[in-house]
Amino acid sequence: MNKLKKFGIALVATVTLGTAAPSISFGPFTVQTATEVSAATAAPKIEAKAAFAIEPTTGKVLLNQNGDEQLGIASMTKMIVEYILFDAIEKGDISWDQQVPVSEYAHEISHNTSLSNVMLRQDETYSVKELYQALAIYSANGATIALAEAMAGSEPEFVDRMKAQLDEWDIKDYALYNATGLNNSDLKGNIYPGSADKDENSMTARGVAEVAQHLINDYPEALKTTSVPKMTFRKGTSDAIDMSNWNWMLEGLLFERDNVDGLKTGTTNFAGACIAGTAEENGMRIVTVVMNAKDGQKDKGSRFKETDKLMDWTFANWEKVDLYEKGDTLKDVDALSVTKGKQRSVELAAGTETAVVLPDGTDKKDISVSFEPNNKIINNDGELTAPAKKGTEVGKAQINIKGDDLGYLEKTTGEELPAVTKTAVEKANVFVLAGRSVGDFFSDLYHKVVK
Repeated sequence: MNKLKKFGIALVATVTLGTAAPSISFGPFTVQTATEVSAATAAPKIEAKAAFAIEPTTGKVLLNQNGDEQLGIASMTKMIVEYILFDAIEKGDISWDQQVPVSEYAHEISHNTSLSNVMLRQDETYSVKELYQALAIYSANGATIALAEAMAGSEPEFVDRMKAQLDEWDIKDYALYNATGLNNSDLKGNIYPGSADKDENSMTARGVAEVAQHLINDYPEALKTTSVPKMTFRKGTSDAIDMSNWNWMLEGLLFERDNVDGLKTGTTNFAGACIAGTAEENGMRIVTVVMNAKDGQKDKGSRFKETDKLMDWTFANWEKVDLYEKGDTLKDVDALSVTKGKQRSVELAAGTETAVVLPDGTDKKDISVSFEPNNKIINNDGELTAPAKKGTEVGKAQINIKGDDLGYLEKTTGEELPAVTKTAVEKANVFVLAGRSVGDFFSDLYHKVVK
């Protein structure tokens, strides 16, 4: 927490020690510190084929262990289904109380007791909401297929929609064949056209993290369901089924961890045991991805223990810091030259409130800001032509942290924000411009003579 003082926040800290985790108080604020992982430690080795961690509001990558290899994702696929469902509801294409009939295909899959399912009946209809809850809490495969068919007419058509969504997000290195994440061999011949009997969905850990980022940033209400440890499907009916969330890190479950409220597990022979997790501590949320945890099929707690290790380290070694308020002058960025204006230059300011996620030990001198002008507004001489309103966006500023090579989800090297004019730029009248032109002429002449 010394980082706060380095960024100009003068606070007096009081450290309280005891049998519980130590806490640090800054005036009226108290921050609980980690007990198992000390700050500034090297990234842990996560026992899995891949591990990845991000801060979702900025997209800052906090840990990348083989995060760009394409691997099986199993039921983590269903996060894409959730996103498309929330989007469809927002657009009015479907509603939570809309009743959904069950096709022969969805019915047959839902009665496969070797898969995660709530059994569906063809002589009943089900609301979108209860099918969604079965998907998000119990990873119910038949319910997922029923939702896909309700939104797109058929699962293959829905898969096309899923692919289009990933393409829109510019997510690379993926293969999608169904909405559930099951192996095609489990689908009773109902496979995506042109795919093979053993095909299965795959993606990189980076891609999974980005899907999770979009889901919780755009539809944070999803966490209200993903955080539910237990629920009864069709409560009060003869078809009632108790659902226990497969994310055993939730409250009251076997590997409970405080503040975990999602997000999605997945398990197949091809993908191994996987989990996209999320938690919020001390004002910072993180998303973690663990893919194919070591011995995960035999050791049912492996993926949760590795996620716990990953979360411990991430929260202990990274901190989210408010760097700029909207309108604050951009430090280390030169004033922008102005042509035809009353003034010769204008300072640049932050166009939005901006936070950065910093590794422990970062000092103020380790932060630099660079400016990339918008060439549609700035001329070839690097000048802004007057007049211009206060707050005119003239380019992008990028915040770079010395020694941090993890970058961001989009593979940029620094946090980006709009760079805007701090004040209005008024156009000079013709007399000022004429006088300035004469002055510039003699100034140039003088320098030539001196040379």
